[in-house]
Amino acid sequence: MRWRIIQVQYCFLLVPCMLTALEAVPIDVDKTKVHNTEPVENARIEPPDTGLYYDEYLKQVIEVLETDPHFREKLQKADIEEIRSGRLSQELDLVSHKVRTRLDELKRQEVGRLRMLIKAKLDALQDTGMNHHLLLKQFEHLNHQNPNTFESRDLDMLIKAATADLEQYDRTRHEEFKKYEMMKEHERREYLKTLSEEKRKEEESKFEEMKRKHEDHPKVNHPGSKDQLKEVWEETDGLDPNDFDPKTFFKLHDVNNDGFLDEQELEALFTRELEKVYNPQNAEDDMIEMEEERLRMREHVMSEIDKNKDRLVTLEEFLRATEKKEFLEPDSWETLDQQQLFTEDELKEYESIIAIQENELRKRAEELQKQKEDLQRQHDHLEAQKQEYHQAVQQLEQKKLQQGIAPSGPAGELKFEPHT
Repeated sequence: MRWRIIQVQYCFLLVPCMLTALEAVPIDVDKTKVHNTEPVENARIEPPDTGLYYDEYLKQVIEVLETDPHFREKLQKADIEEIRSGRLSQELDLVSHKVRTRLDELKRQEVGRLRMLIKAKLDALQDTGMNHHLLLKQFEHLNHQNPNTFESRDLDMLIKAATADLEQYDRTRHEEFKKYEMMKEHERREYLKTLSEEKRKEEESKFEEMKRKHEDHPKVNHPGSKDQLKEVWEETDGLDPNDFDPKTFFKLHDVNNDGFLDEQELEALFTRELEKVYNPQNAEDDMIEMEEERLRMREHVMSEIDKNKDRLVTLEEFLRATEKKEFLEPDSWETLDQQQLFTEDELKEYESIIAIQENELRKRAEELQKQKEDLQRQHDHLEAQKQEYHQAVQQLEQKKLQQGIAPSGPAGELKFEPHT
Protein backbone atom coordinates (compact mmCIF):
# COMPACT_ATOMS: atom_id res chain seq x y z
CA MET A 1 0.00 0.00 0.00
CA ARG A 2 2.85 2.44 0.69
CA TRP A 3 4.01 2.00 -2.88
CA ARG A 4 0.61 3.06 -4.14
CA ILE A 5 0.70 6.09 -1.87
CA ILE A 6 4.06 7.17 -3.22
CA GLN A 7 2.83 6.46 -6.72
CA VAL A 8 -0.21 8.64 -6.31
CA GLN A 9 1.08 11.42 -4.11
CA TYR A 10 4.70 11.59 -5.00
CA CYS A 11 5.35 9.58 -8.17
CA PHE A 12 8.89 9.38 -6.85
CA LEU A 13 8.56 12.77 -5.16
CA LEU A 14 6.54 14.55 -7.77
CA VAL A 15 2.77 14.47 -8.13
CA PRO A 16 0.89 16.54 -5.56
CA CYS A 17 2.22 20.02 -6.11
CA MET A 18 1.06 19.92 -9.75
CA LEU A 19 -2.62 19.97 -8.87
CA THR A 20 -3.15 23.69 -9.28
CA ALA A 21 -6.87 23.68 -9.94
CA LEU A 22 -7.83 20.60 -7.97
CA GLU A 23 -10.86 21.06 -5.78
CA ALA A 24 -10.64 20.08 -2.11
CA VAL A 25 -11.36 16.41 -1.45
CA PRO A 26 -14.97 16.02 -0.33
CA ILE A 27 -15.42 14.65 3.16
CA ASP A 28 -18.03 11.99 2.78
CA VAL A 29 -16.82 9.36 5.24
CA ASP A 30 -19.41 7.47 7.24
CA LYS A 31 -18.59 8.86 10.66
CA THR A 32 -20.22 5.94 12.45
CA LYS A 33 -17.54 3.63 11.02
CA VAL A 34 -14.39 5.51 11.83
CA HIS A 35 -12.81 3.01 14.23
CA ASN A 36 -10.95 -0.08 13.04
CA THR A 37 -11.15 0.92 9.42
CA GLU A 38 -8.91 -1.20 7.22
CA PRO A 39 -7.34 -0.12 3.92
CA VAL A 40 -9.12 -1.41 0.86
CA GLU A 41 -6.35 -3.38 -0.78
CA ASN A 42 -8.18 -4.03 -4.05
CA ALA A 43 -9.38 -0.47 -4.54
CA ARG A 44 -7.48 1.02 -7.43
CA ILE A 45 -6.60 4.69 -7.05
CA GLU A 46 -5.87 6.39 -10.32
CA PRO A 47 -2.89 8.74 -10.04
CA PRO A 48 -3.72 12.33 -10.95
CA ASP A 49 -2.22 14.01 -13.98
CA THR A 50 1.09 15.56 -12.97
CA GLY A 51 0.93 18.10 -15.78
CA LEU A 52 4.33 16.97 -17.06
CA TYR A 53 4.71 16.43 -20.79
CA TYR A 54 5.99 12.91 -20.05
CA ASP A 55 3.16 12.15 -17.60
CA GLU A 56 1.89 9.07 -19.45
CA TYR A 57 5.38 7.57 -19.70
CA LEU A 58 5.95 8.21 -15.99
CA LYS A 59 2.71 6.46 -15.02
CA GLN A 60 3.41 3.47 -17.24
CA VAL A 61 6.91 2.99 -15.82
CA ILE A 62 5.54 3.08 -12.27
CA GLU A 63 2.76 0.67 -13.20
CA VAL A 64 5.25 -1.87 -14.60
CA LEU A 65 7.69 -1.54 -11.67
CA GLU A 66 4.83 -2.12 -9.27
CA THR A 67 4.33 -5.63 -10.70
CA ASP A 68 7.81 -6.75 -9.59
CA PRO A 69 7.70 -8.17 -6.02
CA HIS A 70 11.41 -7.50 -5.36
CA PHE A 71 11.29 -3.86 -6.38
CA ARG A 72 8.04 -3.33 -4.53
CA GLU A 73 9.54 -4.74 -1.33
CA LYS A 74 12.64 -2.54 -1.65
CA LEU A 75 10.47 0.53 -2.12
CA GLN A 76 8.42 -0.24 0.97
CA LYS A 77 11.63 -0.22 3.03
CA ALA A 78 13.23 2.75 1.28
CA ASP A 79 13.20 6.22 2.76
CA ILE A 80 12.70 9.34 0.72
CA GLU A 81 16.40 10.15 0.59
CA GLU A 82 17.13 6.79 -1.02
CA ILE A 83 14.55 7.53 -3.70
CA ARG A 84 15.76 11.10 -4.23
CA SER A 85 19.46 10.22 -4.36
CA GLY A 86 19.00 7.50 -6.96
CA ARG A 87 20.15 4.59 -4.79
CA LEU A 88 16.81 2.92 -5.29
CA SER A 89 17.31 3.07 -9.06
CA GLN A 90 20.15 0.57 -8.75
CA GLU A 91 17.62 -2.07 -7.68
CA LEU A 92 16.35 -2.06 -11.25
CA ASP A 93 19.14 -4.50 -12.14
CA LEU A 94 17.40 -7.14 -10.02
CA VAL A 95 13.89 -6.97 -11.47
CA SER A 96 12.53 -9.84 -13.55
CA HIS A 97 13.25 -10.28 -17.25
CA LYS A 98 9.57 -9.78 -18.07
CA VAL A 99 9.53 -6.40 -16.31
CA ARG A 100 12.75 -5.28 -17.99
CA THR A 101 11.39 -6.29 -21.39
CA ARG A 102 8.24 -4.24 -20.84
CA LEU A 103 10.29 -1.25 -19.65
CA ASP A 104 12.48 -1.51 -22.75
CA GLU A 105 9.34 -1.42 -24.89
CA LEU A 106 8.00 1.63 -23.05
CA LYS A 107 11.27 3.47 -23.51
CA ARG A 108 11.38 2.76 -27.25
CA GLN A 109 7.84 4.06 -27.56
CA GLU A 110 8.73 7.21 -25.62
CA VAL A 111 11.85 7.84 -27.70
CA GLY A 112 9.73 7.44 -30.84
CA ARG A 113 7.17 9.90 -29.49
CA LEU A 114 9.85 12.46 -28.68
CA ARG A 115 11.42 12.08 -32.10
CA MET A 116 8.05 12.88 -33.64
CA LEU A 117 7.78 15.96 -31.40
CA ILE A 118 11.23 17.12 -32.43
CA LYS A 119 10.42 16.62 -36.11
CA ALA A 120 7.25 18.66 -35.66
CA LYS A 121 9.21 21.43 -33.94
CA LEU A 122 11.88 21.40 -36.64
CA ASP A 123 9.18 21.75 -39.28
CA ALA A 124 7.56 24.59 -37.34
CA LEU A 125 10.88 26.39 -36.76
CA GLN A 126 12.22 25.81 -40.26
CA ASP A 127 11.87 29.42 -41.34
CA THR A 128 12.51 31.13 -38.00
CA GLY A 129 15.57 29.40 -36.59
CA MET A 130 15.94 26.44 -34.25
CA ASN A 131 16.34 26.41 -30.47
CA HIS A 132 18.46 23.31 -29.86
CA HIS A 133 18.35 23.69 -26.08
CA LEU A 134 14.57 23.67 -26.12
CA LEU A 135 14.46 20.55 -28.25
CA LEU A 136 17.00 18.65 -26.15
CA LYS A 137 15.10 19.61 -22.99
CA GLN A 138 12.53 16.97 -23.94
CA PHE A 139 15.06 14.22 -23.30
CA GLU A 140 16.00 15.10 -19.73
CA HIS A 141 13.75 12.38 -18.31
CA LEU A 142 15.52 9.52 -20.13
CA ASN A 143 18.90 8.56 -21.55
CA HIS A 144 18.45 9.24 -25.28
CA GLN A 145 21.96 7.94 -26.05
CA ASN A 146 20.57 4.45 -25.46
CA PRO A 147 17.15 4.45 -27.14
CA ASN A 148 16.47 0.72 -26.92
CA THR A 149 16.77 -0.46 -23.30
CA PHE A 150 15.56 0.88 -19.96
CA GLU A 151 18.46 1.01 -17.50
CA SER A 152 18.89 2.19 -13.91
CA ARG A 153 20.10 5.52 -15.26
CA ASP A 154 16.74 5.99 -16.99
CA LEU A 155 14.88 5.53 -13.71
CA ASP A 156 17.26 7.90 -11.96
CA MET A 157 16.84 10.54 -14.68
CA LEU A 158 13.06 10.16 -14.62
CA ILE A 159 12.92 10.71 -10.85
CA LYS A 160 15.28 13.69 -10.86
CA ALA A 161 13.71 15.37 -13.89
CA ALA A 162 10.20 15.12 -12.52
CA THR A 163 11.26 16.26 -9.05
CA ALA A 164 13.11 19.29 -10.43
CA ASP A 165 10.27 20.18 -12.79
CA LEU A 166 7.66 20.14 -10.03
CA GLU A 167 9.81 22.00 -7.51
CA GLN A 168 10.30 24.67 -10.15
CA TYR A 169 6.55 24.65 -10.74
CA ASP A 170 5.89 25.50 -7.08
CA ARG A 171 8.25 28.47 -7.28
CA THR A 172 6.76 29.59 -10.57
CA ARG A 173 3.23 29.41 -9.18
CA HIS A 174 4.06 31.83 -6.37
CA GLU A 175 5.89 34.14 -8.78
CA GLU A 176 2.95 34.15 -11.18
CA PHE A 177 0.55 35.00 -8.37
CA LYS A 178 2.74 37.94 -7.39
CA LYS A 179 2.75 39.14 -11.01
CA TYR A 180 -1.02 38.75 -11.08
CA GLU A 181 -1.39 41.02 -8.04
CA MET A 182 1.00 43.61 -9.47
CA MET A 183 -0.85 43.60 -12.78
CA LYS A 184 -4.13 44.21 -10.98
CA GLU A 185 -2.66 47.22 -9.20
CA HIS A 186 -0.99 48.47 -12.37
CA GLU A 187 -4.25 48.32 -14.34
CA ARG A 188 -6.12 50.02 -11.50
CA ARG A 189 -3.67 52.92 -11.44
CA GLU A 190 -3.66 53.22 -15.21
CA TYR A 191 -7.46 53.36 -15.20
CA LEU A 192 -7.42 56.11 -12.57
CA LYS A 193 -5.19 58.21 -14.81
CA THR A 194 -7.94 58.34 -17.43
CA LEU A 195 -10.50 59.81 -15.02
CA SER A 196 -11.26 63.30 -13.94
CA GLU A 197 -10.28 64.30 -10.43
CA GLU A 198 -13.85 63.92 -9.17
CA LYS A 199 -14.30 60.48 -10.74
CA ARG A 200 -10.87 59.41 -9.52
CA LYS A 201 -11.76 60.24 -5.93
CA GLU A 202 -15.01 58.34 -6.32
CA GLU A 203 -13.20 55.25 -7.62
CA GLU A 204 -10.59 55.42 -4.85
CA SER A 205 -13.38 55.57 -2.29
CA LYS A 206 -15.04 52.49 -3.83
CA PHE A 207 -11.72 50.66 -3.81
CA GLU A 208 -11.09 51.37 -0.14
CA GLU A 209 -14.64 50.31 0.72
CA MET A 210 -14.17 46.97 -1.05
CA LYS A 211 -10.91 46.43 0.83
CA ARG A 212 -12.67 47.07 4.12
CA LYS A 213 -15.47 44.68 3.24
CA HIS A 214 -12.99 41.96 2.29
CA GLU A 215 -10.99 42.40 5.49
CA ASP A 216 -14.13 42.29 7.62
CA HIS A 217 -14.35 38.55 8.21
CA PRO A 218 -14.38 36.16 11.19
CA LYS A 219 -11.11 35.16 12.78
CA VAL A 220 -9.15 32.68 10.71
CA ASN A 221 -7.73 29.89 12.84
CA HIS A 222 -4.09 28.98 12.48
CA PRO A 223 -3.96 26.08 9.97
CA GLY A 224 -3.27 22.79 11.73
CA SER A 225 -3.96 24.16 15.21
CA LYS A 226 -6.32 22.53 17.70
CA ASP A 227 -8.83 25.37 17.28
CA GLN A 228 -8.86 24.89 13.53
CA LEU A 229 -9.21 21.10 13.66
CA LYS A 230 -11.87 21.25 16.37
CA GLU A 231 -13.91 23.61 14.22
CA VAL A 232 -13.78 21.10 11.37
CA TRP A 233 -14.68 18.33 13.84
CA GLU A 234 -17.73 20.26 15.03
CA GLU A 235 -18.93 22.20 11.97
CA THR A 236 -18.03 19.83 9.12
CA ASP A 237 -18.07 16.42 10.81
CA GLY A 238 -20.99 17.27 13.09
CA LEU A 239 -19.34 15.86 16.22
CA ASP A 240 -19.26 17.10 19.80
CA PRO A 241 -16.23 19.39 20.29
CA ASN A 242 -15.80 18.00 23.82
CA ASP A 243 -15.14 14.57 22.30
CA PHE A 244 -12.36 15.78 20.00
CA ASP A 245 -9.77 13.04 19.54
CA PRO A 246 -6.77 13.52 17.20
CA LYS A 247 -6.52 9.83 16.28
CA THR A 248 -10.19 9.63 15.36
CA PHE A 249 -9.89 12.92 13.47
CA PHE A 250 -7.00 11.51 11.43
CA LYS A 251 -9.02 8.42 10.49
CA LEU A 252 -12.03 10.54 9.58
CA HIS A 253 -10.08 12.64 7.13
CA ASP A 254 -7.93 9.87 5.71
CA VAL A 255 -10.55 9.67 3.00
CA ASN A 256 -9.08 6.75 1.07
CA ASN A 257 -8.09 4.80 4.22
CA ASP A 258 -4.47 4.45 3.15
CA GLY A 259 -2.95 5.44 6.50
CA PHE A 260 -1.71 8.85 5.32
CA LEU A 261 -3.02 12.39 5.00
CA ASP A 262 -1.94 13.61 1.61
CA GLU A 263 -1.83 17.20 0.45
CA GLN A 264 -5.32 17.15 -1.05
CA GLU A 265 -6.82 15.63 2.10
CA LEU A 266 -5.12 18.41 4.07
CA GLU A 267 -6.48 21.07 1.71
CA ALA A 268 -9.98 19.81 2.44
CA LEU A 269 -9.46 20.76 6.09
CA PHE A 270 -8.94 24.42 5.18
CA THR A 271 -12.20 24.89 3.30
CA ARG A 272 -14.09 26.34 6.27
CA GLU A 273 -11.27 28.78 7.04
CA LEU A 274 -11.18 29.94 3.42
CA GLU A 275 -14.95 30.37 3.34
CA LYS A 276 -14.62 32.88 6.17
CA VAL A 277 -12.60 35.13 3.90
CA TYR A 278 -13.73 34.36 0.36
CA ASN A 279 -17.18 34.18 -1.20
CA PRO A 280 -17.46 33.82 -4.99
CA GLN A 281 -20.63 35.94 -4.89
CA ASN A 282 -18.77 38.95 -3.45
CA ALA A 283 -17.10 41.35 -5.85
CA GLU A 284 -14.46 42.17 -3.24
CA ASP A 285 -13.29 38.54 -2.94
CA ASP A 286 -10.79 37.26 -5.50
CA MET A 287 -10.96 33.47 -6.01
CA ILE A 288 -7.42 33.40 -7.39
CA GLU A 289 -6.27 34.81 -4.07
CA MET A 290 -8.28 32.11 -2.30
CA GLU A 291 -6.31 29.38 -4.10
CA GLU A 292 -3.05 31.08 -3.18
CA GLU A 293 -4.21 31.18 0.44
CA ARG A 294 -5.07 27.47 0.28
CA LEU A 295 -1.58 26.74 -1.04
CA ARG A 296 0.02 28.80 1.74
CA MET A 297 -1.97 26.94 4.39
CA ARG A 298 -1.07 23.57 2.97
CA GLU A 299 2.63 24.41 2.66
CA HIS A 300 2.68 25.75 6.22
CA VAL A 301 1.08 22.64 7.74
CA MET A 302 3.33 20.34 5.73
CA SER A 303 6.41 22.21 6.89
CA GLU A 304 5.29 21.85 10.53
CA ILE A 305 4.15 18.22 10.47
CA ASP A 306 5.80 16.40 7.57
CA LYS A 307 9.23 15.97 9.10
CA ASN A 308 10.64 13.50 6.56
CA LYS A 309 9.46 15.70 3.67
CA ASP A 310 7.75 12.89 1.77
CA ARG A 311 4.60 15.00 1.21
CA LEU A 312 2.56 12.53 3.26
CA VAL A 313 1.49 12.87 6.90
CA THR A 314 1.50 9.64 8.87
CA LEU A 315 -0.61 9.07 11.96
CA GLU A 316 2.57 9.17 14.05
CA GLU A 317 3.61 12.54 12.59
CA PHE A 318 0.10 13.91 13.08
CA LEU A 319 -0.15 12.82 16.73
CA ARG A 320 3.33 14.14 17.48
CA ALA A 321 2.31 17.53 16.08
CA THR A 322 -0.76 17.65 18.36
CA GLU A 323 1.51 17.42 21.40
CA LYS A 324 3.37 20.62 20.59
CA LYS A 325 2.75 23.97 22.21
CA GLU A 326 2.08 25.49 18.79
CA PHE A 327 -0.89 23.15 18.38
CA LEU A 328 -2.54 24.36 21.59
CA GLU A 329 -1.35 27.99 21.57
CA PRO A 330 -0.66 28.96 17.96
CA ASP A 331 0.34 32.38 16.69
CA SER A 332 -2.34 34.31 14.83
CA TRP A 333 -2.59 33.48 11.13
CA GLU A 334 -2.05 36.39 8.77
CA THR A 335 -4.18 36.13 5.66
CA LEU A 336 -3.10 37.58 2.32
CA ASP A 337 -4.99 40.83 2.97
CA GLN A 338 -2.77 41.38 6.02
CA GLN A 339 0.46 41.02 4.10
CA GLN A 340 2.39 43.20 1.73
CA LEU A 341 2.48 41.12 -1.45
CA PHE A 342 4.92 43.43 -3.22
CA THR A 343 6.80 46.68 -2.64
CA GLU A 344 6.53 49.91 -4.61
CA ASP A 345 10.00 49.26 -6.03
CA GLU A 346 8.93 45.80 -7.21
CA LEU A 347 5.82 47.28 -8.81
CA LYS A 348 7.88 49.94 -10.58
CA GLU A 349 10.29 47.30 -11.87
CA TYR A 350 7.38 45.19 -13.07
CA GLU A 351 5.79 48.21 -14.76
CA SER A 352 9.07 48.98 -16.50
CA ILE A 353 9.15 45.41 -17.83
CA ILE A 354 5.57 45.80 -19.03
CA ALA A 355 6.47 49.10 -20.69
CA ILE A 356 9.39 47.48 -22.52
CA GLN A 357 7.17 44.59 -23.65
CA GLU A 358 4.44 46.98 -24.78
CA ASN A 359 7.00 49.05 -26.66
CA GLU A 360 8.33 45.95 -28.41
CA LEU A 361 4.80 44.89 -29.29
CA ARG A 362 4.05 48.39 -30.58
CA LYS A 363 7.18 48.34 -32.74
CA ARG A 364 6.29 44.92 -34.04
CA ALA A 365 2.75 46.09 -34.78
CA GLU A 366 4.14 49.10 -36.66
CA GLU A 367 6.48 46.82 -38.63
CA LEU A 368 3.60 44.54 -39.52
CA GLN A 369 1.46 47.51 -40.51
CA LYS A 370 4.29 48.80 -42.69
CA GLN A 371 4.67 45.37 -44.29
CA LYS A 372 0.94 45.30 -44.89
CA GLU A 373 1.03 48.73 -46.52
CA ASP A 374 4.04 47.71 -48.67
CA LEU A 375 2.22 44.59 -49.80
CA GLN A 376 -0.87 46.64 -50.56
CA ARG A 377 1.20 49.08 -52.63
CA GLN A 378 2.79 46.19 -54.51
CA HIS A 379 -0.64 44.72 -55.10
CA ASP A 380 -1.99 48.05 -56.30
CA HIS A 381 1.05 48.49 -58.58
CA LEU A 382 0.57 45.03 -60.07
CA GLU A 383 -3.11 45.68 -60.56
CA ALA A 384 -2.30 48.96 -62.31
CA GLN A 385 0.22 47.20 -64.58
CA LYS A 386 -2.34 44.52 -65.32
CA GLN A 387 -4.91 47.16 -66.22
CA GLU A 388 -2.43 49.00 -68.45
CA TYR A 389 -1.58 45.72 -70.18
CA HIS A 390 -5.24 44.96 -70.88
CA GLN A 391 -5.80 48.48 -72.18
CA ALA A 392 -2.76 48.21 -74.44
CA VAL A 393 -3.98 44.86 -75.83
CA GLN A 394 -7.44 46.28 -76.47
CA GLN A 395 -5.99 49.31 -78.27
CA LEU A 396 -3.79 47.05 -80.40
CA GLU A 397 -6.74 44.85 -81.35
CA GLN A 398 -8.77 47.90 -82.33
CA LYS A 399 -5.96 49.14 -84.59
CA LYS A 400 -5.73 45.72 -86.24
CA LEU A 401 -9.45 45.71 -86.93
CA GLN A 402 -9.24 49.20 -88.40
CA GLN A 403 -6.40 48.03 -90.70
CA GLY A 404 -8.31 44.90 -91.73
CA ILE A 405 -5.96 42.51 -89.90
CA ALA A 406 -7.53 39.48 -88.22
CA PRO A 407 -7.44 39.80 -84.41
CA SER A 408 -5.14 37.51 -82.43
CA GLY A 409 -5.90 35.31 -79.43
CA PRO A 410 -4.32 35.49 -75.98
CA ALA A 411 -1.29 33.54 -77.21
CA GLY A 412 -0.92 35.61 -80.35
CA GLU A 413 -2.65 33.09 -82.69
CA LEU A 414 -4.76 34.47 -85.50
CA LYS A 415 -8.53 34.40 -85.22
CA PHE A 416 -10.34 33.90 -88.54
CA GLU A 417 -13.85 35.16 -88.83
CA PRO A 418 -16.11 32.59 -90.43
CA HIS A 419 -17.61 33.71 -93.80
CA THR A 420 -21.33 34.00 -93.96
